[in-house]
Amino acid sequence: MTDKNKDLIDQKLQELNDDGVDRRGFLKCMAWAGTGLVWTMSGGIPSSRAFAKTAPRSGGNGGDFTFVQISDSHIGFNKPANPDVTATLQTAINKINAMPHKPDFIIHTGDLSQLSKPSEFDTLDQALKGASAKQIYFVPGEHDMLTDNGEQFLQRYGKGTKGTGWYSFDQKGVHFVGLVNVANLKAGGMGSLGHEQMEWLEDDLKGRSASTPIVLFAHIPLWTIYPDWGWGTDDSEQALSYVKRFGSVTVLNGHIHQIMQKVEGKVSFHTAMSTAFPQPAPGTAPSAGPMKVPADQLQRVLGITDVNYLVSGRSLAIVDSPLGDSGSTASGNGGGSGGR
Repeated sequence: MTDKNKDLIDQKLQELNDDGVDRRGFLKCMAWAGTGLVWTMSGGIPSSRAFAKTAPRSGGNGGDFTFVQISDSHIGFNKPANPDVTATLQTAINKINAMPHKPDFIIHTGDLSQLSKPSEFDTLDQALKGASAKQIYFVPGEHDMLTDNGEQFLQRYGKGTKGTGWYSFDQKGVHFVGLVNVANLKAGGMGSLGHEQMEWLEDDLKGRSASTPIVLFAHIPLWTIYPDWGWGTDDSEQALSYVKRFGSVTVLNGHIHQIMQKVEGKVSFHTAMSTAFPQPAPGTAPSAGPMKVPADQLQRVLGITDVNYLVSGRSLAIVDSPLGDSGSTASGNGGGSGGR
């Protein structure tokens, strides 16, 4: 990233901090072109800093645990936007393995495959075996349910889950919930969680202390970004009503292949870059879909997200790292169990 671009990012961050806008309002940062931001949640209040800047020192020995989010690997895709998605997934894994501290686990937020073929899942599994983090959590994307309504996905990655693959787990005081909003998805349509999953979610969150940090993750964004392209979830408002009482809520999604962020009260929303190919910004093309960029720029618009959890401040720091940004370091945090 050039010094000019860094200065521009810093200027925009300063404007965000000084603009007087209520943090419950709409804050958006699109960074799919190779820039990165770190979002820190402390007591539910988000703040941001440029990726290249040094993270503020925290008490103790730093993060209590680390996890990395990857998304939209689309193994099996071979069009001009990226003729070798396996290679860029491997680049992402190499970047994870180069982190100074091994992450506790990986979350994959869907579209593991392009056509939900067994051979595509085989290729993904083989690549992920080389990741330093052996504990991996998955939720399906619509491409993982194309040919068999997700049966292959559930057999491989859904053991112990409910319904079409939803589940929850706890890691060092943080409660994680993996949701499925791609079942029965119509082409170009909005995502949906459905009544059964909604009842389960409400029950899952009952009885938990309001001070428990909550992380929701699903494939399609749980906030409406661009309904004309189906970039949102029809019943997300009801789902989010169940987390309003919690002091710190982070929502991680994929699907749109670019970084966008929004903060509403104590809820911070974040969508991740793809490891396969970029998509156009909302409304800048006739439709969503793979976007071809010059070959030498591809790895700057693909990437990973690493998240750092600090128990002392109950904060989550989110860093997006383009695959082609060799100078960036990852230091994320999260929790997990054995690979699903």
